[in-house]
Amino acid sequence: MIEWISAQPALFWLCLGGLLLITEMLGTAGYLLWSGMAALCVSLITWILPISWPIQGVLFAILTVISAIFWHLWLKRRKQSKEAENLNQKSHQLIGVHAVLLSDTENGFSRVKLADGSWRVYSDTPLLAGDKVTVTEIDGITLRVIALKPAVSGDYIPPTND
Repeated sequence: MIEWISAQPALFWLCLGGLLLITEMLGTAGYLLWSGMAALCVSLITWILPISWPIQGVLFAILTVISAIFWHLWLKRRKQSKEAENLNQKSHQLIGVHAVLLSDTENGFSRVKLADGSWRVYSDTPLLAGDKVTVTEIDGITLRVIALKPAVSGDYIPPTND
């Protein structure tokens, strides 16, 4: 067996890379992915160039570290979309949405209609029914809003999701 492995180093690295990738698929959360990819690269290099076992081992270690570093840098620079950040926080997706007050504020509180529901809102400044507001933050089940512009009497502005 040892003679076969020393005679076919490319197949050894190919098998090792395959085993590492299969093990990664069983759920190791990325720890073996880059070692498996490095082993496959070493397999390709040893298939093309006849290099000694110590150099293959060093090459494997270097490629594993380099690929892990590049992956870390890529993850660091990758920006998550706003949707991904708020995936399980539906109310946080309302930040920046425009709506129209349904009633005058009383002690800073009022209501707006968004989609198929009515939301409680709070504003630091007194507002009138029909004033267009935008959601600035979420406080529990209360939306904090600021006025966009006062409504002209008699104008109805339907809520929008701008």
